[in-house]
Amino acid sequence: MLSLIFLLGGLFFLFVGTVGLLRLPDVYNRLHATTKCDTLGVGLILLSLILRSNLAVGIRLALLIVFILATNPTAAHVIAKAAYKTGIRPLTGRRSSHD
Repeated sequence: MLSLIFLLGGLFFLFVGTVGLLRLPDVYNRLHATTKCDTLGVGLILLSLILRSNLAVGIRLALLIVFILATNPTAAHVIAKAAYKTGIRPLTGRRSSHD
């Protein structure tokens, strides 16, 4: 039962990250939404799999979670830095629906 809760939680966060990717206005907001949600979503799904697997597979999955927790934010930082260096500026202020 706990495994199912983690699985559904992970799917929820992946869905929210996808909605953020489609709905947010600029590359930095999109990157923030997808990085946070995907890291947590994949982590929860892998945690769900750990609860359903044997010890050897569980250890490998735990190492995979650690790897994802280290690489997703790092990759997002590198992408954001590259976007900034190429001249893509973050949106400032509020945008009205008429823009």
